[in-house]
Amino acid sequence: PRDITLPEITYTENIFKNIRAAVGNELEVGLGTHGQLTTYSAIRVAKAIEPYQPFWFEEPVSPENIDEMARVAAHTSIPIATGERLATIFQFSELLRKQAAQIIQIDIGQAGGILVGKKVAAMAEASYAVIAPHMYCGPVAAAAAIQVATCSPNFMIAEANQGSLHKKIFKDPIVFENGHIEIPTGPGLGVEFDPKVLEKHIVS
Repeated sequence: PRDITLPEITYTENIFKNIRAAVGNELEVGLGTHGQLTTYSAIRVAKAIEPYQPFWFEEPVSPENIDEMARVAAHTSIPIATGERLATIFQFSELLRKQAAQIIQIDIGQAGGILVGKKVAAMAEASYAVIAPHMYCGPVAAAAAIQVATCSPNFMIAEANQGSLHKKIFKDPIVFENGHIEIPTGPGLGVEFDPKVLEKHIVS
């Protein structure tokens, strides 16, 4: 982790100020640092941009250091988002118990699948937290995340990974349109591989 200087903080503040001036309150704007800041710097950044109502502050400090993330959360009104790098239900339990985050970005493929995803979503709901599944992942994990999100009342938002493989690998690709996901309705995860596409990616 690193400290950042006041000029760097001011630069960040001005970015948010200019974006908010351009779009008003019609667009949500978030900030993510991938856990690169020290606790002190994260708190200073949060204080600087709070007037511009950020949507979230994603991983202000390393997600493995839950105590320090909780310190940041206690010093700002900006919702803290994290979870994409957590791998066990016990880590999510600690995260919620210590009130370190309000937006849980569980990666369904990494954290244990649909069953664990549902458990984490339920724990989050009981803690007045929401889920925003991490979907910058493979197409199967993304399909699973969509199913968990669909049946979770505290689902807030999902990512959209529309790489070329994601668009080709299923017979009927997942559709992202006008800021929404069309929920696949087929059996299981709702998607089916296109064998012709799979054949091109077989490694022997």
